[in-house]
Amino acid sequence: MYSVESDRSKQLLVISAAGRVTKKEVESVALRVREMMKEITPGFRVLTDFRWLERMDPAAAVPLAEIMDALAEKDVAAVVRVVPDPHKDIGLNILSQFHYGPEIQIATFQTLADALQSMAGADSSST
Repeated sequence: MYSVESDRSKQLLVISAAGRVTKKEVESVALRVREMMKEITPGFRVLTDFRWLERMDPAAAVPLAEIMDALAEKDVAAVVRVVPDPHKDIGLNILSQFHYGPEIQIATFQTLADALQSMAGADSSST
């Protein structure tokens, strides 16, 4: 399963992966992200939660890159990732180098609690 949801009031997009993710699932989310970008304002944040990811089809790299491009085009401010097992990074760090600019803050955490704490800290420092 690969899904995306947004909370416009918090300027937050949440992308989740669980189980075995196929290229088709990522393509579907890529389309949805493009639609969501029409209604989101620049400066939003993205939380990617891969705690329950078992495996992602290697062919999903192309639509995954399309998602990154759509986020960058809409001026994403920060990407916070939850990847408990560094071996399941699925190439995110490499893809990020080509699809996100240096102005986009990227942070990876092993736990959701640490990721959320980081985001809450960023919220309080920007007020």
